[in-house]
Amino acid sequence: MWRLRIAAEAGDKNHLFTTNSYAGRQIWEFDAKAGSPEELAEVNKVRQKFSSNPPRFKSSADLLWRMQFLREKSFEQKIPRVIIDDEQKITYEDAKMALKRGILYFAALQADDGHWPAENSGPLFFEAPFVISLYITGHLDKIFSQEHRKELMRYMYNHQNDDGGWGLHVEGHSVWFCTVINYICLRIFGIEPDQENVCARARKWILDHGGATYTPLIGKIWLSVLGVYDWSGCKPIPPEFWMLPSSSPVNGGTLWIYFRDIFMAVSYLYGKKFVTKTTPLIAQLREELYPQRYSKIDWSQARQQCAKEDLYYPQSFVQNLFWRGVHMLSENVLNQWPFNKLIRQRALRKTMELIHYHNEVTRYITGGCVQNPFHMLACWIEDPESDYFKKHLTRVADYIWIGEDGLKIQSFGSQLWDTALSLQVMLGAADVIDDESIKATLVKGYKFLENSQITQNPPGDHMKMFRHITKGGWTFSDQDQGWPVSDCTAESLECCLIFESQPFEIIGEKMDVKRLYDASKNGGISAWEPALGKTWLEWLSPVEFMENTIVEHEYVECTGSVIIALARFKQQFPAHRTEEVERFIVKGVKYIENLQMVDGSWYGNWGVCFMYGSFFAIRGLVAAGKTYSNCKAIRRAVQFFLNTQNVEGGWGESFLSCPNKKYIPLEGNKSNVVNTGQALMGLIMGGQMERNPLPVHRAAKVLINLQMDNGDFPQEEIRGVFKMNVLLHYPTYRNMFTLWALTYYTQALRL
Repeated sequence: MWRLRIAAEAGDKNHLFTTNSYAGRQIWEFDAKAGSPEELAEVNKVRQKFSSNPPRFKSSADLLWRMQFLREKSFEQKIPRVIIDDEQKITYEDAKMALKRGILYFAALQADDGHWPAENSGPLFFEAPFVISLYITGHLDKIFSQEHRKELMRYMYNHQNDDGGWGLHVEGHSVWFCTVINYICLRIFGIEPDQENVCARARKWILDHGGATYTPLIGKIWLSVLGVYDWSGCKPIPPEFWMLPSSSPVNGGTLWIYFRDIFMAVSYLYGKKFVTKTTPLIAQLREELYPQRYSKIDWSQARQQCAKEDLYYPQSFVQNLFWRGVHMLSENVLNQWPFNKLIRQRALRKTMELIHYHNEVTRYITGGCVQNPFHMLACWIEDPESDYFKKHLTRVADYIWIGEDGLKIQSFGSQLWDTALSLQVMLGAADVIDDESIKATLVKGYKFLENSQITQNPPGDHMKMFRHITKGGWTFSDQDQGWPVSDCTAESLECCLIFESQPFEIIGEKMDVKRLYDASKNGGISAWEPALGKTWLEWLSPVEFMENTIVEHEYVECTGSVIIALARFKQQFPAHRTEEVERFIVKGVKYIENLQMVDGSWYGNWGVCFMYGSFFAIRGLVAAGKTYSNCKAIRRAVQFFLNTQNVEGGWGESFLSCPNKKYIPLEGNKSNVVNTGQALMGLIMGGQMERNPLPVHRAAKVLINLQMDNGDFPQEEIRGVFKMNVLLHYPTYRNMFTLWALTYYTQALRL
């Protein structure tokens, strides 16, 4: 039976290290002897329910660890369900009871170290690169046991589309990238393609659509290192890039941190033109992935090919001309004698120096699951017996997650983000619910934030190594990963400021106020780092299936979160950097107002989509002192919420809003509990209760009536997204935004 271990020192202890006793680390382990017959039957039941019939919702409800935690804590919901017949007759006691039963359930899901576990997955190109990298290095059997393989194949089977392909994410139509690499993954696991099975259907999809040459660039790179595609068919990623001076308009410091992290490892592989040794399986794949003979493929033509199913960010004539020029320079000059000795080898050494530095300062978690297997493979190529490679192996477990739909690979986790928002919910609920379990939950959560704040900048000359300050910030996942994020820092700081105002007897010893000062100067309106790169560089992006991947950008939701934290900081520490704080709030408000869409909404870059962006935008405006009466943007936002409310009182937004950049409701105008919670809070913050409370009551009725017997809420469509086109699953959102909304609503009824 699978069990989730928290803050686990699991792995090779000689090559595993931490900055804070692994607070926030989440590791799944299998014990064949664990679990009673009743527990095993419960697990099988939820798995069969997910797999036996095509589910309405394709995302996991993340039930396995929840069932484990509820058993371990002997949780029993003793408060009866609240059912509302008439929304105009909801009482304060009704709302409070629904809130309390949901809060008690949610509190039981808190881990002992103070964070809320959850998967953070959904894209179907996360899994195969780890399998391919471990296969190449000869460590697949050491990392992926038979139980791991069984669970991963379960996941592949559950999320294969009816046409035989796999989507970019679990809710998407079939695309080349995921279909090709997932087919290879299953072939590595020994599934043959010559029968009516998952592989046979996938291969038919690939061949019917023209063969693997239409795979996007990231997929082509994995095919190249595996030896089933030729490097000359890839757009060039030369390692000489890292030798460009800081004065150049394009250099390592101007790149978006994610692209930088991927680019440095890929450039090493490209510069080495690494290809693994040919095995019988690889020879077979060369024949299976293409409709023509492998030896007859025109790789120069294939370099520009990308299937329409994957092509979200079209490649222009200017861009193709640019990359053709880079290819000629890289292959006809830099890769030829004497330049391959004078420049290329030096560039490879520089690139590996950067890789090692970035790996060390992230404790080998790196920036995420897309780049991690590239980094791991690069370290193995340099030296298969090195400590660098062995340290990577110890961190593979950090990416693995088990749900009722099988084994999936996470982005790298959303522990800090989920916990910061969950604590906001708990802090609001504590204002109306007097319960000792809530107080204990708050204390543990506060300690987790304290243990997770980054206390040092990266070592050495970090600017030279393309890293910025980190001291005082909070990450998306845990402290070990080490990348501070502006909204994670802001929401965590907001929680700490609220805690700082609480009496000692409630939370115990408080954080040193200097750490709050450190946090106040770390946030920004971009996500990870200052937006230094010029936006015109996006015109040259080689990434076909996502947008805005080359340089850092500014985001409305990050701006809203930072305004909230700084507005509270200003109240509690009015003498600290007063002018800077005030100037930021004024500029942030103007930025938010300028980004408002014609319909009154805001585009959210990290959630689906206009509901998400509008919630964080209006929250930031209200924190800055704006109201319905003195702010046109809030009045327009309220009208957007009212115009998009469904007949039954809820809201539901299709993920298609994200790539299409316009509000699109769910098919059939269905409601989604997360969107309903976000819109309900937006209306209350916009003063709708004072003008006409009926729309708010109708929304509250939807949430209260959808609450389940144990206090949970149903898992529906995925509500997270990144780079406009790829969904990212946050299963805790169904508890977080619903309970947060009920907190706002209960407080409003009390008033």
